[in-house]
Amino acid sequence: MWKKWFLSILVLGLCCANGENLMAAEKVKETKPPQVKQTPLMPIEVKSTLDGSLQPSLIWAPQTAKTTPTPLFIFLHSWSGNYKQNNAKWLKEAQKRGWIYLHPNFRGVNQQPEACGSKLARQDILDVIDYVIKHYDVDQSRIYLAGSSGGGHMTMLMAGHHPDRFSAASAWVGISDLAAWYHFHVKDGKPQNYARMILKSLQEKPGVSAKVDAEYRDRSPLFWIANATDLPLDLNAGVTDGQTGSVPFAHTLRAFNALAEKNQTTPVTKAEMQQLWDHGKLKTPQSTDEVTDETYGRDIHLRRNSGKARVTIFEGGHEGLPEPACEWLSKQTRDTSGFGKSATGQP
Repeated sequence: MWKKWFLSILVLGLCCANGENLMAAEKVKETKPPQVKQTPLMPIEVKSTLDGSLQPSLIWAPQTAKTTPTPLFIFLHSWSGNYKQNNAKWLKEAQKRGWIYLHPNFRGVNQQPEACGSKLARQDILDVIDYVIKHYDVDQSRIYLAGSSGGGHMTMLMAGHHPDRFSAASAWVGISDLAAWYHFHVKDGKPQNYARMILKSLQEKPGVSAKVDAEYRDRSPLFWIANATDLPLDLNAGVTDGQTGSVPFAHTLRAFNALAEKNQTTPVTKAEMQQLWDHGKLKTPQSTDEVTDETYGRDIHLRRNSGKARVTIFEGGHEGLPEPACEWLSKQTRDTSGFGKSATGQP
């Protein structure tokens, strides 16, 4: 009998230990590089055209990509991640569509001046795209950009600074105004984690000087995204983000409103934003707000369009949804082959 009792205790202990290991693995999985057997990504290094440093990326390409025009999908890592971050769900979407998948570093975690949407970070993305075009047969009418959270921030920022480089872009739960996000993460006068990371990147808090504020604006999509009215843009956020997550969904709606203002179309009102914040739904939804989109697998609480841009507030929090993003991107085409040939690419 004691042997059976001992065996039961041993099995129970192993199960508990395995549960703890699984939790740890799930946490680490977001920052450790994916295993080669699971995701056959190839490391590459590209020399920065601004400071000459070698910048790493990971790439996957179908075997036919050397000889057959192939869409290029650039997915950008999150705020606290780097190019080794495991974004396997996004890779899987690219692979099943036969797209080239590119995962650049753009100076890594946003806690140093060279990162966080700097000119160096932006140029890194342009440089590695040029590298891929040089080494693969890229269909330049289908160069797609996407990212979630910090990657959503960088997606909108690249769309604003370099709208002609991309055929379409899909941004999820992104930060549009760094100064506003800094203040959101200051509690009782003390900068919390994300505010401290911003300080490491921008060196000073917003409002210290005109020079500092200009740097915040340069790295904030809100002040540039209106340049992208000719670029198909897909902006998304979960309705509880900011309450259960780190980026209030208003960042996404304000970015959309900047485009609506440029397009002279109706913006999302402050009252509507407040209704979504307080109640998770609109009192008087428009017909587009009541659409059913099966690719999301979620209720849609707001969907608006302005020119080539659309914005969606869905049932969820701080998260990106690979399937609806890639499904929407797959329907977009826009020739980008002239980028950098007749202009600098700067807005």
